[in-house]
Formats: sequence, structure tokens, C-alpha cells
Amino acid sequence: MFISSTSHFRFISGPLRAPAIDIHPNATWRPDGITVAGGNGKGNELNQLDNPHGLYVDDDQTIYIADYLNHRIVAWKYGATSGQVVAGGNGQGNGTNQLDRPHDVIVDKERDSLIISDAGNYRVVRWPRRNGASGETIISHID
Repeated sequence: MFISSTSHFRFISGPLRAPAIDIHPNATWRPDGITVAGGNGKGNELNQLDNPHGLYVDDDQTIYIADYLNHRIVAWKYGATSGQVVAGGNGQGNGTNQLDRPHDVIVDKERDSLIISDAGNYRVVRWPRRNGASGETIISHID
């Protein structure tokens, strides 16, 4: 998360109570970044994303991406050229097997599940990481 102040940008990683890193406004970045997910134009194929929002990187370096306009969560394993749908992906909707504009995703290691902010349905969903065909609403009616 980037937060702008008058003289510095701050990058906060991990839980919201984690220490922040100050980034000076005149900082320079190396121009040799690499694309690790997507990069094949906007779309709904497994090597594409459409308006990706939040992401989470687990201990195995798998990247979980809230693919906002594809209404799904996609997992990209380290070095992969395409992702795997791990939640949603069954069209936009409010069913237990659907998402509507997911905004963010984190991994709950204790329950081996994904916690998804399902913005279009005003809910938070827990979705099993292993063989998760559907999720359960754990918070609903969020305004």
C-alpha cells in the first residue's frame, strides 16, 4: 500500500500494524522489472487479467490476484506462464461459487483458505485453497 505525504511516500507491507518503509520522493527505480502475472493484454484467458486489484504472495511465492472484472481469484505459481482460477470464475454473481468484483485477497494459513473482499456483493468470503468449489460468507452487508 502506498501512502503519500508532503515529503515522502510510504510503503506498508504485511499487516496494517507492520513497520513502514520511507521512500524519498526523489527515489529512482531500476527500469528492468519483469512481468510475473498477466502481461498479455486485458482479457479473461488464464494468461490474462482484467483490472487486477489486490494481491497476496504466499510462502511458496505463489501470487494470488483479485482479478476484479473477471470476478475471480487467480493463483500464479512462481515461474508460471498462466494462472489457475482458485475462487470464483463462474460469472459475476452472488452465489456461493461466484464473486462480483473481488477487491482484495489474503491467505489464512491456519485454515488453509483465502479471505476475499467481494466488493460487488458487499461481503467477505472464506474460500478453501484446496479443492474449493465454493466459499462461505463470513461478513455480509458491508456498506
